[in-house]
Amino acid sequence: MTVNPLVEDGFELRPGIPAVADYQYLRTACGLSAKSIEAAQLGLPNSWHGITVLHGGVPVGMGRIVGDGGCFFQVVDICVLPEHQGKALGRRIMQALTDELDRRAPSSAYVSLIADGDAHQLYRKFGFTDTAPASIGMYRTLSERAVPRA
Repeated sequence: MTVNPLVEDGFELRPGIPAVADYQYLRTACGLSAKSIEAAQLGLPNSWHGITVLHGGVPVGMGRIVGDGGCFFQVVDICVLPEHQGKALGRRIMQALTDELDRRAPSSAYVSLIADGDAHQLYRKFGFTDTAPASIGMYRTLSERAVPRA
């Protein structure tokens, strides 16, 4: 299935990333952590691919792929405003992102994501599986700067 940028059910999936202010709003309104203007200004242009969902020309959802463009990719920022959830928009975002990975990424690429809450049910429909017990996901934010243990 290829992304059709035409309007369907009043929603348009458009390749590309949202503006910084829209990105910040979508993240927090959807329950994701806030990102500073500086972080968004630096990070968004480095997206490998992005999808923005518009309703009446206003961004109501998004998803991005980041990575090195060859070996490793990560699906991030999958979100839809609460008032537009339950309309298969998350599925349409994931379909558009996985279509782009299938089209452009090397077959040996490793694609990962972090599934919050029940989102793992959606991601499994696109071939994602748990990494455990072979490996576990880990994270660190710079606000949690730690001193390495000896």
